[in-house]
Amino acid sequence: MGLFTKNYPPEIAPRIPPGQRLVKTWPVLHYGPIPSFDGADWDVEVSGLVEHPFRLSYEELRALPTVTVDADMHCVTGWTTLDNTWEGVAFGTILERARPTSEAKWVIAESPNGYTSNLSLEAMSDDDVVLAWRNHGEDLTPEHGWPLRLVVPKRYAWKSAKWLTGLRFSDRNERGFWELRGYHVHAEPFAEERYSYQEGPRAEFVS
Repeated sequence: MGLFTKNYPPEIAPRIPPGQRLVKTWPVLHYGPIPSFDGADWDVEVSGLVEHPFRLSYEELRALPTVTVDADMHCVTGWTTLDNTWEGVAFGTILERARPTSEAKWVIAESPNGYTSNLSLEAMSDDDVVLAWRNHGEDLTPEHGWPLRLVVPKRYAWKSAKWLTGLRFSDRNERGFWELRGYHVHAEPFAEERYSYQEGPRAEFVS
């Protein structure tokens, strides 16, 4: 167990990764300004190594089948929140429509102002990965990623890119904004994969 988990009840402690502390609030952390949203002039693009690249308007996105995902969230800065309820479109729905080629091994999440976050296609294919617009039954607020946030519960929260505008499939590891600044490419909280110096040779491969 990590430093902060030893005093938690036994039913809670196993859910808190090493080095994390439980918080009741939802801290706001991001780089750069919060982008404005105009539903008439917004879309999300799926591109790269896929058989069927496509764009979705906001209305088209919201018309897709909706899922609800209950999951904890862990931030690399040390806080954890439990029992988040996300609503949105399952990444699996996007995957089925796009049909990535056999060369696709990575997914690059794209947001305004050049922000990107990268994950292996294997990690993104977990059944709890969702493109979300609601949390706890309410629309996301702008500071938490409205109108669309990628949510990858099994990875540190910086991988869950806010203000998502694109998903690009690639055959190589294209490090995102924080990965280029020293953060771990895989970011698995229970393995405490926080920083790039921890990676070793496995970083270029799926995890």
